[in-house]
Amino acid sequence: MHQLESAPSTAPRARSKTVAAWLAFLGGPLGLHRFYLHGWGDWLGWLLPIPTALGVYGIERVQQLGQDDQLSWLLIPLLGFTIAGCALWAIVYGLMDPQTWNRRFNPGLPADTASGQTRWATIFAVALSLMLGAAVLMASIAYSFQHYFEYQVEEARKISQ
Repeated sequence: MHQLESAPSTAPRARSKTVAAWLAFLGGPLGLHRFYLHGWGDWLGWLLPIPTALGVYGIERVQQLGQDDQLSWLLIPLLGFTIAGCALWAIVYGLMDPQTWNRRFNPGLPADTASGQTRWATIFAVALSLMLGAAVLMASIAYSFQHYFEYQVEEARKISQ
């Protein structure tokens, strides 16, 4: 008997809103949520680790050279703003209504696909992202402004002497 060869399955993969929110919260600075939603060819996903690594380098510079290192004043907030931005994306993903989620990230699946539903795990990801993202954003802004104004005061002292 002649057997029919089955064609490889090309059914679209369902992308979960809960998984995307947690990936944005936990692994966002490494681009994990972008790779999950858009695939390995997503150039923004590949760019996200750059400001993350620069911010970590700024923290290392402060540990080695002390608080007066001016380059670290610029680098450390990059890490904070990247973390805060990824937390914001976790909130956006978590609060997106299921039909919009499925239309955007699960286009080949029905609009009521379960992967777009909001669950308790999604709500926890949103709540933690809101808390941590706001705290990191405020800390980054405070750190930046504090060092900027200290630098301005020091320069003003130099001019007045």
